[in-house]
Amino acid sequence: MNNSAQVGYWAPTGDHRGGRPAPRAQDRNTPTPTVFPMPSSSHPVVSLDTAAAHPDVQAGRPALAIGLSRVGITGVRKVIRISHNGLEQLYSARIECFVDLGPAQKGAHMSRFEEVVNEAIGEVVLGEAPLRAETLAQHIAELVRERQQARRAEVTIDATYPEHKPAPVSGILTQELYELHGSAVSSAAGTRRLVGVSAQGMTACPCAQGFVETGARDRLAAEGFDPDTIDRIIDAVPVATHNQRGLGTLLIGCPEGCEDVELDAAVLLAIVEDSMSSEIYELMKRSDEAAVVEKAHRRPRFVEDCVREMIGGVLERLPVLTDGAFVSARQENLETIHQHNVVAERFGLLGELRREVLNGGESPAHHTSMREWLDGA
Repeated sequence: MNNSAQVGYWAPTGDHRGGRPAPRAQDRNTPTPTVFPMPSSSHPVVSLDTAAAHPDVQAGRPALAIGLSRVGITGVRKVIRISHNGLEQLYSARIECFVDLGPAQKGAHMSRFEEVVNEAIGEVVLGEAPLRAETLAQHIAELVRERQQARRAEVTIDATYPEHKPAPVSGILTQELYELHGSAVSSAAGTRRLVGVSAQGMTACPCAQGFVETGARDRLAAEGFDPDTIDRIIDAVPVATHNQRGLGTLLIGCPEGCEDVELDAAVLLAIVEDSMSSEIYELMKRSDEAAVVEKAHRRPRFVEDCVREMIGGVLERLPVLTDGAFVSARQENLETIHQHNVVAERFGLLGELRREVLNGGESPAHHTSMREWLDGA
């Protein structure tokens, strides 16, 4: 036995088989064991501070030399500061971070990886000036890539944040919760950033409303009303239809070199909410409920309409974006008269969308996906 190593036994005060005392050293040449008061085991344990170092298994070569696209950690939760409406606010954020892994390395040092990532996150969160979510993601991605010596690093941040807004008629303030998204991919070519928001709203189905209107016109005509009067009645009274609660998400990607472009989450939020038939509010008086329902039924929209309205809002309200910017608009409506939900989305480069509008709706054969755009970094 190597006398330089300390050998410890999990030993009770007395031997569990007969109350005999724990073994003692037989002579001066026998190392004195370190006794740990844990009665559940009697296996020898080598003290970590003096044990021989183990080989770095992760740094070895894998059995099959193939590089991995992403290796990292998920489920990181942090309280982060984000500049919002001119003020710094604290938000609960969920963070994911990945790097690529070369074909010559068996595995990433996950404990070290998490240590470095958390250090980078803490350094940015605690040490930087007021930040936006996508800027924070950019800083973390660049720090992680540098410290992990990776070719590529990707960071995603999702944060829940509150907005206080007045109800449409009573003006009573209500707190609404929204999702803020920020992503960044850092490589030798630079860093690509992605910012977005998710919001809920209400939609009214145009199809069912058309059926109801046709029936209403037939009944009014049977009651003796002339066509002009029927038109006036239909215009004055919102026609019934079934409704959905809509979930809209808008993401805008800024390519390398556009650090001077600031994308305000409040503008993106307004685009998303305005794309649906009506906004919704957590707290409303009766007058507010009537106003929301009437607005929705006067602006009936399919799930597809909501996506097109979001794209139109980006083209109109964000002219500063270049053709290389990325756009993703997604709408999911939770059906009320069906057991399924409906989804629509459009993604692509802003230049693709602008040319499609100018060409009278001639859509390109391929729409650039978010994954393709991010991987182009």
